[in-house]
Amino acid sequence: MSDRYCVFGHPIGHSKSPQIHTAFAAQSSEPMEYTAIEAPKDDFAGAWRDFVAAGGRGANVTVPFKEDAYRLCDVLSPRARRAGAVNTLVLGKDGRTFGDTTDGIGLVRDLKHHGITLAGARVLVLGAGGAVRGVIEPLLAEGPAEVLIANRTAEKASGLAEDFAALTAGHTRLHGSGFDAVPSHFDVVINGTSASLGGDLPPLPDDVFAPGATAYDMMYGATPTVFLGWAAERGARPVDGLGMLVEQAAESFTQWRNRRPDTAPVREMLRQALEANA
Repeated sequence: MSDRYCVFGHPIGHSKSPQIHTAFAAQSSEPMEYTAIEAPKDDFAGAWRDFVAAGGRGANVTVPFKEDAYRLCDVLSPRARRAGAVNTLVLGKDGRTFGDTTDGIGLVRDLKHHGITLAGARVLVLGAGGAVRGVIEPLLAEGPAEVLIANRTAEKASGLAEDFAALTAGHTRLHGSGFDAVPSHFDVVINGTSASLGGDLPPLPDDVFAPGATAYDMMYGATPTVFLGWAAERGARPVDGLGMLVEQAAESFTQWRNRRPDTAPVREMLRQALEANA
């Protein structure tokens, strides 16, 4: 009998998580099935309880339920507690629900996959919402020289920087600003906003990228996002967030099954599918 896992979201039909986890399970013949469930917007906790009652062992959680998942957990990982959001639920043997966030781990692993070194780098992170809050701690753990969080509302960016200030260990300059106060020459610029999917760009200086810089968009699509197109025109290396999706899923899978999957063939499978639909 297969163990049951799922991804909760609303909407959820677009999710690639079932493809990813089915591929992970096939690699090692893990006895599990993984489906997508569209939970009602006003009763995520009820959807999780129903899933557990039907034999569910764990789940991924995507928008708009990451904060709801955080609130229902009996036990939280330290990084989930600091992020204020959960994207991975694990049902313990004692019946308690454990919550973690794997987005930041996924981002850092994907950056490393692309040969991007964060240690000693100047890093600019665009946005100050939940997507960014979930990745700040793993970014800081890599020891960058500077992390600037830039947002349309400067106060929100500065507040987010203050929330994580204790994790810098005196090695990283962590601060926040408005888009209009962003300086130049960053080694890595990470777009954590969804603006470019709508054809919009944060108002950044043309010299925001240092020579040899990488532009990373947490979003991805069949064609480059507006942000990545803009960055490439200014000499930056563009990288989309498809690998982050696979790597955060791999971390969830590892927590559920105590076995780390090989992400390389799954990355390639998804990339080919995207290009076929371009």
